Amino acid sequence: MAEPTDLNTGFPRQVLYGSLAMLVLAVAWAASLTLVAALGLTGGVAKVAEPVMFVLIGLPVMLVVVGVPFNRQLNATGAAMLEREELLRAAAARRDFEGRLHRALEIADDEPTALSVIGRAFSVLQPGGPSELLLADSSRAHLRAVASHPDSGGPGCSVPSPSQCAAVRRGQTATFTSADELDACPHLRLRPDGDLSAVCVPVTVLGTSVGVLHTTGVVGTPPGTDVVRGMEAIANQAGARIGMIRALSSSQVQASTDPLTGMLNRRSLEEQARPILATGQPYAILMADLDNFKNLNDTFGHDAGDRALRIFATAVRRTLRPGDLASRHGGEEFVIVLPGCGAVEAASAAERLRESLALANISDGTAPGFTVSFGVADSESFGLDFATLVSTADGALRRAKQAGRDRVVTAGAR
Repeated sequence: MAEPTDLNTGFPRQVLYGSLAMLVLAVAWAASLTLVAALGLTGGVAKVAEPVMFVLIGLPVMLVVVGVPFNRQLNATGAAMLEREELLRAAAARRDFEGRLHRALEIADDEPTALSVIGRAFSVLQPGGPSELLLADSSRAHLRAVASHPDSGGPGCSVPSPSQCAAVRRGQTATFTSADELDACPHLRLRPDGDLSAVCVPVTVLGTSVGVLHTTGVVGTPPGTDVVRGMEAIANQAGARIGMIRALSSSQVQASTDPLTGMLNRRSLEEQARPILATGQPYAILMADLDNFKNLNDTFGHDAGDRALRIFATAVRRTLRPGDLASRHGGEEFVIVLPGCGAVEAASAAERLRESLALANISDGTAPGFTVSFGVADSESFGLDFATLVSTADGALRRAKQAGRDRVVTAGAR
């Protein structure tokens, strides 16, 4: 740390005060000698009087000329040290908060858990301050509150979209002392709690500003520097973690689904069916195959074939129950798992699918009309083994093809 200097002379203050003290002592000694001589004191009296005069003259002058400025400097130095200690304590507290926040978000495996961490972070940062996180929906056109202070709740910001948020548009923290200021955010006005101050921090997820952290305070006294820095830390870490969770979720979905139809792929179907099989509950398998698919591709092109696959996938999603599993098994072939169903219920589901597909062909109009054949097998008749049941349903599907297509055939039925 540099040695303090006097603003006027530029000399180190210790040197300046020392020199000034020596000068005062010299002047005081000369003054005492002059005063003794002026009084006509000689001999032993003069020897006693000289140091007494020196003390009586030099001490007050020393206190005034050197002592007062030096004492003032000591006070200023002490105040600076206290301020520095306070800054160090604040910095240590901020690092501790950011470290705890990072560790809490790091173990959040999904977005709801991460949002819960953000709500708790609000209460740690300012126990009594209303705070909230607003994020855009999937269309990025509308903002909604997804996390708030667990005790004080959220301020209830009414900004409808990211494009209308001042902080998001500026790309930086916005502080407002009062809602009545000329340049205040218009969404601060007419709040139920009356006039107030506010801090808004944009949140970036995967490189795009899609949200804002919002907290309010007393009018004329917006949240302090420590709160603002804490909110910025929450915004940075929350945006990074939510972005990571969404990226991982997206990659997992891409790895487990067929990109053309959005259905599960073969491997994912087997993984998701495993817990159902482990319970020992009965289930049925539907094998589906688009009829004359090669002719459709050769006659109308592969784009028409792709549209037909997507139309069938849409019909499956509209017809089956939420707990049913459907996958594209390869090419134009599909496997559907129906938990808790026997052969009769499965065959009825296949017939509903045929009807739904017929309606979809009429209403869509983007692909030539096509039909689908189904094979059905159930665990009550052929056992719980998944591979065996799929193979059995596939045999029933071949019988449906041989019988003229566009029909449902149940394994073991005449």
